Amino acid sequence: MNRQWTRQEIRSALTGPFGSIRTPFHRDGSVDTDGLRNHIERNIQNGAGTVLLTAGDSHFHILSDSEIAEVTRVTAEQTAGRALVVAADRRHSTSRAVDFARHVRDMGADVMMVLPPDWAASCTTRTLVEHYGAVAREIPVMLVTNLFIPRGSDFGLETLKVLVEQVEGIVAIKNDFLGQFARRMCLLVHEQWAVFSGGHKQNHLDLHPYGCDGYMSTYIGFRPRIARRYWSAIQEGDLDQAREVIQTCDMPLFDFLAKLQGGFDAGLHGMLEIYGVAGRWRRKPHYSLSDGEMEVLRDHLEGLGVL
Repeated sequence: MNRQWTRQEIRSALTGPFGSIRTPFHRDGSVDTDGLRNHIERNIQNGAGTVLLTAGDSHFHILSDSEIAEVTRVTAEQTAGRALVVAADRRHSTSRAVDFARHVRDMGADVMMVLPPDWAASCTTRTLVEHYGAVAREIPVMLVTNLFIPRGSDFGLETLKVLVEQVEGIVAIKNDFLGQFARRMCLLVHEQWAVFSGGHKQNHLDLHPYGCDGYMSTYIGFRPRIARRYWSAIQEGDLDQAREVIQTCDMPLFDFLAKLQGGFDAGLHGMLEIYGVAGRWRRKPHYSLSDGEMEVLRDHLEGLGVL
């Protein structure tokens, strides 16, 4: 039987730095299960309180349903109750999302990040409330705000207001929608839901005064002392130190990764190989870094002082 996490325990698990799981692949495109276990283990050993699967970072857009189920099963098995396990769906219909929620719950997931299919603005606040509510009757639900980016701030905030009032089983929200929306979102939901930021430390720092518990950290899986240094600065109220970590560690890394052929994710998979976690490979047609590009990436990491 799954452990029943309280709301406070979930908030605690989502406080501070933790990493999302990037599904590793072998060179032939098959899922690298050993690499996946290594990736999960590295994050837990480095202090992450949550093991987070997402539709994007975990490459669910390029996996079959059976592969997603297997990645989720292995994740829950490897975590073995040592951290909060967040499963993720990928734009399922309501009935399919409910079936998937039951499935991942039975495999050991503790929370499910729900991403409804709002193609061509097809959903309304009411239908979204019904969708989240149906899933929340099966497993605690996490929202992700990138759903609202195409719809705009007013629609997103109105939907969140109704969800806070009407759906008991929502426990957390991942923020990808920056600026005024994010600040108002924190003020609206933080009293009831755990809030964490995607992306970079600077996104967390932007929201920290408004109620943002944690953030998705790249460094927690590779160079945890950097993640800890930033988080210690936040806990101590040392904004100068927090800003220094962002300026000298985060910005130079992500500016570099964004310019790589294949995008930032190609670089992050390259880092999996450089740090001895798994291979650099991604399933085609996604691009994987060449040997020469791997050397350039290694040189950049050495220049940052993070190897």
